[in-house]
Amino acid sequence: MNNPRSIRVAEQIRQELSDIVMREMKDPRVAGISFTAVKVTSDLEHAKVWFTTFNEDRAGVLKALSRAAGYLRTTLSSRMQLRSVPKLTFKYDESIEHAAHISKLIDDALSTAASPAEPVSPAAKTDNEATN
Repeated sequence: MNNPRSIRVAEQIRQELSDIVMREMKDPRVAGISFTAVKVTSDLEHAKVWFTTFNEDRAGVLKALSRAAGYLRTTLSSRMQLRSVPKLTFKYDESIEHAAHISKLIDDALSTAASPAEPVSPAAKTDNEATN
C-alpha cells in the first residue's frame, strides 16, 4: 500500500463510495454511514473499506454493505478509470469509539486529580488515632 498509485486509488474509492451511498443507494440501513479509510493492495485486486455509522445495528449495516458490494463495485467501475475495480471488503471502524473512550478516561482522571482532597475534620483525626 506504500506505492502512490494504491494511495490515490484508495482515496478515490473512498470518495466515490461516499457519493454513491449518499446519492444512489435506497437501503435505509446504510443511511448515515461514513467511510473513514480504504486500504488497497498493491496489485489493486482487493480493497478493505472501513466505515462508521450512527446506526446502533452495526451488524445490519455491515450485512447491507456486503450485500451491496457487487452493485457498489459495478458503479465504481463506471466512475473510475481502472482496468478492474478491487473486490470490496467492509469492516466497522472502532477507532473513533476507542478514541472517545480514552478521552473520557483522561477527562475523568484529570477531574479527579484537579478536585482537592476532602479535608479531614479534627474529630475524625482523633477517632482514627484512638482506633490505632
